[in-house]
Amino acid sequence: MDGSLPDRLSRAITIAGPIPLSQYMAAANAEYYATRDPLGSAGDFTTAPEISQMFGELIGLWAADLWQRAGEPEIYWVELGPGRGTLTADAMRAMGRVGLDPPVHFVETSPTLRASQRAAVPYATWHDDIAHLPDDRPVIAVANEFFDALPIRQLVKAGDAWRERLVACQDLIFLPIAGKDVPASVIPESLRDAPVGSVIETSPASVAIARALAQRLMAHGGAALVVDYGYDGPAIGDTLQAVSGHQFANPFEEPGSRDLTAHVDFATLAAAAGVEAVRVDGPIGQGAFLTALGIDPRAEALARSTPERAEQIAADRARLVEDDQMGTLFRAMAWTARDWPIPAGFL
Repeated sequence: MDGSLPDRLSRAITIAGPIPLSQYMAAANAEYYATRDPLGSAGDFTTAPEISQMFGELIGLWAADLWQRAGEPEIYWVELGPGRGTLTADAMRAMGRVGLDPPVHFVETSPTLRASQRAAVPYATWHDDIAHLPDDRPVIAVANEFFDALPIRQLVKAGDAWRERLVACQDLIFLPIAGKDVPASVIPESLRDAPVGSVIETSPASVAIARALAQRLMAHGGAALVVDYGYDGPAIGDTLQAVSGHQFANPFEEPGSRDLTAHVDFATLAAAAGVEAVRVDGPIGQGAFLTALGIDPRAEALARSTPERAEQIAADRARLVEDDQMGTLFRAMAWTARDWPIPAGFL
């Protein structure tokens, strides 16, 4: 279908009626990530690996420690949604210091981001989804700010019923509306009597990926590390947001031109992975996690080796770990095959 994404969505809604929010979010983010590099000061947002090399290095050392305590098996390194490839490039450098140099596999669909990843990690292999990852050895997988961009459903309390939030369109103006009633059985019992206007979010796509990754770990061994911002659900609240030019924006304006995200429900992810019998550790705050891995001595070492950057290194460390920055908003969770040791940071 020709035309811009807003035009295509407008025509589809005109023909078939309002669409679920999850469908709108999936289409908007697919277009957004396929057509731009959103990272850095010139983009729309900055992730932890782009703030400081310390983030990727510590995750690489986390993986190396786990690999050593697991008996140094042959593994694959996997990153879901690897951005520019910065995290993996930094992690591989750190892992290499102890002799860990695994084949790298990226799960990424954006051709624009694949080009950036190829420049950073030219020896990687790319996949469109988890199902196509190789399955002949254990994996250590990392998902940093991956689940927050997956599509969500929103259920809205309207009178005595809950309704799924849909997206309508009038003259290229998109707006959320309440759709048909949903069965009360899909609402957590503790939330069914919430006030009118309350919103519950679910992410079936996140649950499906969490279960698929956990199945992979149980079948072939290994571990996964999830770092993202979120909460322990089920809970009430509308967390859908858009970011453009490092500023919050209206998620219903110009779909495909801005990043749409929602807070991650860590309790639901943990439950989904736990169904497959992996061990779940965390979540803990990103600040506590990085501190346990040794970000403070690493920052001190970097400052000694490059004293002209000492002030910037201190600022970057603070941004990653302090409570009023990323330290508690972002959280870390690990899933591990039952015969693998408990990962560092969660001991």
